[in-house]
Amino acid sequence: MTIDYIVVGIGLAGVSFCEYLKANNKTFIVFDNASQQSSVVAGGLYNPVVLKRFTSVWKSKEQLDIALPLYAKIENELHVKLDYKIPVYRKFASLEEQNDWFTASDKPLLSEFLSEKIIKNNNDHIDAPFGFGEVLKTGRIDVKTMIEAYKADLRNKDVLFEEPFDYETLYMANNKVSYKDLYATNIVFSEGFGVTQNPYFKNVPLNPAKGELLIIHAPDLKIDYVLKAGAFLIPLEGDKYIVGATYEWKDLSHKVTESARSELLFKLKKLIHCDFEVVDQVAGVRPTVKDRRPLVGAHHIHKNMFILNGLGTRGVMIGPYVAEQLYNFIENGISLEKAIDISRFKT
Repeated sequence: MTIDYIVVGIGLAGVSFCEYLKANNKTFIVFDNASQQSSVVAGGLYNPVVLKRFTSVWKSKEQLDIALPLYAKIENELHVKLDYKIPVYRKFASLEEQNDWFTASDKPLLSEFLSEKIIKNNNDHIDAPFGFGEVLKTGRIDVKTMIEAYKADLRNKDVLFEEPFDYETLYMANNKVSYKDLYATNIVFSEGFGVTQNPYFKNVPLNPAKGELLIIHAPDLKIDYVLKAGAFLIPLEGDKYIVGATYEWKDLSHKVTESARSELLFKLKKLIHCDFEVVDQVAGVRPTVKDRRPLVGAHHIHKNMFILNGLGTRGVMIGPYVAEQLYNFIENGISLEKAIDISRFKT
């Protein structure tokens, strides 16, 4: 079989890139063995503000302008609900933080995202005497539902191979990609943390960070906003909430740990004062990079082999943005932004 692309990995990066292939009538095959959990266990927030320092996320407006229409398109085509519009409230710890918020809200990159109104706390189960600041134009993408629906659609179209990718069977010659009985013009690796097993890109400067989340049931809490204060609390249906997240750089397994559970419960009990039950705990390894920018571009030898990786903790925002850049780089010869081009790490 001859196709335009082989795509390895169908997390946030892979889904985003496949959307550009579909939009441009490119033929492709996807390989995915469900070994990477970072996208599936992601909180899914899109939030254009770094709430620890009240600064703008890199290219936040540009990212949202690309990402939200792409998710709307997937919703429409796959008949699933993915985009849940929900405000993010940042709990203030002091009057000084309130003042810092007001100062930040006057900055050009932040003025459209930071409300100038202090929201008073009226929930008896939350201790917030200084109130909250509201981040505008925020929401949550149900990443797990999206990936499951996307994979089901690929299965129906017979273009999804749910098996490990055998790198030893891959051959690059005469500007073509040969893999078993497949022949493609290009191959894109969007494997997340799995790239560490890829002999062609195993030395990329990935700085993986394991993250764990809790799912709790708290019927008395009754909040309809994301609460950020040390940990974050994201409402789900049925009085359930996501509590996250931890960061671990040594243990890079997908196993949940008691230490992460204890850490999250400690932060949660400082944040809310009501009964709750932990109903689930999940873990995944985020593909982060030391300079907090994605890894995008061509292999230094094989010019029709590409990487799309390193989305980090804000994958729902940045994934579609860098996927578009990679597609235009491959098909239209448009240079990648230097900030994301993998060649920035060449010596």
